[in-house]
Amino acid sequence: MIFIKYMVAFTTDIQKRDKLMVHDRLLIVDDETVIRDGLKRILEGESFDVETCSSGFHAIEIMQQHDFDLIITDLKMPGMSGIEVLKSVRTLQPDIPVILITGYASVDTAVEAMKNGAADYITKPFTPDLLLEKVRNALSQRTISQEETHLKEEITLHHGFHQFIGNSREMQKVYHRIMHVAATNSTVLITGESGTGKELAARAIHENSPRKDKPFVAVDCSSLAETLLESELFGHVKGSFTGAVQTKTGLFKIADGGTLFLDEVSNISLSTQAKLLRALQERKITPIGGTQLVAIDIHLVAATNKNLKTMSHEGTFREDLFFRLNIIPIELPPLRDRKQDIPILIRHFLKKYTVEIGKEIRGVAPDVMSFLENYSYPGNVRELENMIERAVVLAEGDIIRNADLELWDSSDSAPLTRIERIPVNMEELKEMKRHIRDHAMESLESAFVRNALERNNWNVTRAAEETGILRPNFQGMMKKLGISIKGEH
Repeated sequence: MIFIKYMVAFTTDIQKRDKLMVHDRLLIVDDETVIRDGLKRILEGESFDVETCSSGFHAIEIMQQHDFDLIITDLKMPGMSGIEVLKSVRTLQPDIPVILITGYASVDTAVEAMKNGAADYITKPFTPDLLLEKVRNALSQRTISQEETHLKEEITLHHGFHQFIGNSREMQKVYHRIMHVAATNSTVLITGESGTGKELAARAIHENSPRKDKPFVAVDCSSLAETLLESELFGHVKGSFTGAVQTKTGLFKIADGGTLFLDEVSNISLSTQAKLLRALQERKITPIGGTQLVAIDIHLVAATNKNLKTMSHEGTFREDLFFRLNIIPIELPPLRDRKQDIPILIRHFLKKYTVEIGKEIRGVAPDVMSFLENYSYPGNVRELENMIERAVVLAEGDIIRNADLELWDSSDSAPLTRIERIPVNMEELKEMKRHIRDHAMESLESAFVRNALERNNWNVTRAAEETGILRPNFQGMMKKLGISIKGEH
């Protein structure tokens, strides 16, 4: 009753004040009518645009239709608590501050909620002045955060990182290394699993370098036959071989003054490796069938998802070329090692594909977000992007739900790749593989192998024995899925 008396007196005062322009839109969630109406009067008296609702479920429905600048919710409500509202807000509109209203006995819960993303909390009874102070502080902090984000976006765009998404410590190390190497002509070797963004890193190096106004030439070494690759790289003179009907300028010369990116350099044959090594040492090339040396001025960036050091020990990659390429190494982390970037990536891809496809998708359901944050992503960022694009295409509502991901068995509503559903032996794996679609097969196998290794402290022999698979076969699965023992590079 103290709180209600405060509100009545305060409302009388503010009704005498001049009204200001409405700037911020607030949503109040409380199951008590008198509290809702009192808060609404106070805040509207300060020129806030206020909407109210009596339950968390209704609040989520409203948020899917309208944007808000701040949410004020009671902690204890029937059906859906304030904590659950907070979690949903973090999914639907993660930049919106949430203030929790709580009784004295629930302060510990409110403090815990702040650790999970609440902007502030206020205990009953409270004065209107304290409420307004909390609201203004939360809105002010949001404005500062938005300005900082905008500034970071401008800096990122300026420095050529606009295609890289992620603020994790692992990615900050990558950005730092890129900025250092971009100012030099030192050869760079980018390593990382498929889908981690090796070409994006190469382009970021070029865009931040003094060569940014010169050509960036990319070649996929795995897509060309040996003879064709050599011709593409070094060029050839007319009549030098069957089919050479005219002289061709090689990519080394086309990239002159700029950056040449050799993707999947591990696929180059030993004979072509020798010519590549000589070109890097002498900074000159000889076209196929030619006799004249041609000077080149390039910044070479190479990339691979293989271990070139191991390949050099095995004799499948020249050791001297490996050392020549590995002057400045940049290792891109797999997505599973930078999970804090997953929500950021999800929002980025949702925005991208809702625009491209022409749909209004506001976010993902909390259980879907939980699944996506704990998924192993054998295909890394590329796999996540594909999942979000597919979900946007298939979504029938404005929220991404379980079925939209299409990682589920049509006869079973539970996701086959959740942690609790990962098979623990070969028999279970075979049974589950019979019921899933082809595009989910590799994801299931990867989760199976990784889970077995983690259960056995990454001991391959014990993991193979526990799952009922011969050790060579288990190692074969690891190699196929690109899984290496922790600590190996």
